[in-house]
Amino acid sequence: VLLYLLYYLRDRLHYHDPEQGVLILTAVDSVALLATVVVGGVWSDRVGRRKPFVRWSGVLMAVATGLLAVWQTWPSAIIVAALLGVGLGVFMSVDFALMTDVLPKALDRGKDLGVINVANALPQVAAPALAAPIVTYLGGYRVLYLVSAVIGLAGAVLVQRIRGVE
Repeated sequence: VLLYLLYYLRDRLHYHDPEQGVLILTAVDSVALLATVVVGGVWSDRVGRRKPFVRWSGVLMAVATGLLAVWQTWPSAIIVAALLGVGLGVFMSVDFALMTDVLPKALDRGKDLGVINVANALPQVAAPALAAPIVTYLGGYRVLYLVSAVIGLAGAVLVQRIRGVE
């Protein structure tokens, strides 16, 4: 969402000042993220479970991304920014704990965390190469955000397959 936000505001919403719009939406996202990042981690620690928090935060982010595809207005962009911030705040606080909980051996944790880092970075590198043809040839931002929502939802559902962690 954030990678194409400037273009979405400029090309799809025709927002009068897209740079300012990115600033506003990023601020809304950041406030929501900061409000939930600690709460999500503490709550997860208290209940002793990780997967439900990761799964539901992923679902929330997928739904928010899907909203951008079907409700393309400035007010919806503000709501989506808040929802994404809430989802990402909970996700970030709990996902890293979940990842470290499933590492097999203490001796290999450095290597394993390096692999996890590549796995986190690779989609950010590949996304522009995949998104450009979608936006240009396959239906624009509506299709891009629908595809993103489906991929995000698939990721949230696949969290259930993680073994050894609740």
